[in-house]
Amino acid sequence: MGKEREQQWGEVNGFLGRETAFEGKLDFKGAVRIEGNFKGEIRTPDLLIIGEGARVEGQIEVGTAIIQGEVLGNIRASKKVELRSSARLSGDISTPLLVVEEGAFFDGSCKMAEGGFPEEG
Repeated sequence: MGKEREQQWGEVNGFLGRETAFEGKLDFKGAVRIEGNFKGEIRTPDLLIIGEGARVEGQIEVGTAIIQGEVLGNIRASKKVELRSSARLSGDISTPLLVVEEGAFFDGSCKMAEGGFPEEG
């Protein structure tokens, strides 16, 4: 079921595998999937997938975020945030659309704006 929803975005442009650890700033377009550990800042107008078993610490600003792993930090999404059943999020969310599956853990606050947030350009 999850793969079907991810396929709507087409091909994943970047991938950090399970055994990787990266610290810094990640700026991209298209879809990126993180399966390992990341610490820093992530920005994209498109899709970020944080896979099950992944750990991300830092600020995230995206179009859409699909969270299956652990996030410690705030998420700002212009389109949507999905917390899948295996997700663990400690931080605040700003998004026009939030989907939370049963079993997901969320410790923070959520601010929703109708019509999304203005695109930075």
